[in-house]
Amino acid sequence: MYRLGIDVGGTNTDAVVMDGNTVLSGVKASTTEDVTSGVIEALEGAIVKAGIDRAKIGNVMIGTTHFTNAVIERRHLNKVAAIRLGLPATACLPPMVDWPDDLKEVVGNRGYLVKGGYEFDGREISPLDEAEIVRIAGEIRDNDIKAAAITCVFAPINHAMEEKARALLEKHCPGLPVVVSTDIGRIGLLERESAAIMNASLLSLADRTVSAFAKALADAGLVCPFYITQNDGTLMAADVVRRFPVLTFASGPTNSMRGAAFLTGVREAIVVDIGGTTSDVGSLHAGFPRQAATVVDVGGVRTNFRMPDVFSIGLGGGSLVRKDHTGKVSVGPQSVGYRITKDARVFGGETLTATDIAVSLGSAAVGDAARVSDVETDLARAAEAEMIAMLENAVERSRMSPEPIPVIAVGGGSILMPDRLGDLDVIRPENFAVANAVGAAIAQISGEVDRVYALENGLTRELCLAEAEKEATEKAVAAGALAETIEVIEREDVPLAYLPGNATRIHVKVVGEMGGVND
Repeated sequence: MYRLGIDVGGTNTDAVVMDGNTVLSGVKASTTEDVTSGVIEALEGAIVKAGIDRAKIGNVMIGTTHFTNAVIERRHLNKVAAIRLGLPATACLPPMVDWPDDLKEVVGNRGYLVKGGYEFDGREISPLDEAEIVRIAGEIRDNDIKAAAITCVFAPINHAMEEKARALLEKHCPGLPVVVSTDIGRIGLLERESAAIMNASLLSLADRTVSAFAKALADAGLVCPFYITQNDGTLMAADVVRRFPVLTFASGPTNSMRGAAFLTGVREAIVVDIGGTTSDVGSLHAGFPRQAATVVDVGGVRTNFRMPDVFSIGLGGGSLVRKDHTGKVSVGPQSVGYRITKDARVFGGETLTATDIAVSLGSAAVGDAARVSDVETDLARAAEAEMIAMLENAVERSRMSPEPIPVIAVGGGSILMPDRLGDLDVIRPENFAVANAVGAAIAQISGEVDRVYALENGLTRELCLAEAEKEATEKAVAAGALAETIEVIEREDVPLAYLPGNATRIHVKVVGEMGGVND
């Protein structure tokens, strides 16, 4: 059985067909507003190029930046009732207090503070005000609010109030999607709350997007299950994405990094994914993206779900190259983006781009080189030096030690990358242009547990770790992973000195190869 990997980016939709560990074909198509037609064009191209029988495609894996782009562009977001259980505490910082004003307005700017919540040791701040929840339910109905997000103070210690409030809302607002914060985030009230609100605002878009993917695959005659890649480079079932779209936020750069590790066989490296507008830079550790240790900013909002430590710079194949009145040459951050095949000079346009510079210097062979033969050598060399300096600074920012490790260049714009970057070797693997789709195709199934355990009544740290690992493994197998391929990739425990009962927070993550039974 073959695997089909698809990555839906803001500019291009890439598709690859893989037979085991072999890439049979890779194709790029333009991303379309309706999603479906761009996906169909890419996957049809990949299937035809591979020359395979589509009936033998066993699984489809899709990566998408749709949900991140929706938040950044302030489009396709629902109005949300943001309910916090915590009065009389936390009143000085209302929900969405640190959100950009324009994003607050888009999601309705409706924050509610309700009596309830817990102290850090699990004691109630005050009992849940059920009458207030019922009143809020009436407001939700009257104002046609499309979703609700419930956050309780110290819910990771005890989530009973969140569940009780959810049940009340669902009873009084039948059919209303309700997100509770403990399903999304971790310790850290404002960040966890923001993640829950953001997730709730994306639920309608998630439903439409997943339905569009399903329709595209059905129209292409594919009847196999499909999965969507999440932040950490592993897969989740399509129906889970309908409930938790925020978990896909960083799947684009993550797929590129996983694809880079697979195509090169290198497990410790810095990956630079150069697209049409930006370059995403991050570190690989044990073949997976290194996770960010701090809160992650998404569209101006601080959240605390686990995301890869990836950052972007304004350098891509379509970046504009300009010389000012003083003779200084600049590259980016403005870009022609998806119009590069029309606007760049090598493709018949009139705009001088980073790609034109690479072609004029002979370091790339795309388009018509004759159209950039008149570019001044001094201008081209100055632009090249500027691009190399930008890439060197980005790579140095990702280095964790002075030890030399390779740089893996992927993405359609990686023709801009030199063969060496400072003291580091550059690897440009075969199929580098579609590394993101390869990363989607080879993604594994994961299972994760992150909770607070009380080390008492005979429970030891080792027993709790073993229990968490067993539960994470069961989750992965239930999602479709082969039990015999399960391996632990993250295991950490942090003693919580401020909690009674010798409490410790344990986080365990496992991954396994696809092939089990998906319930």
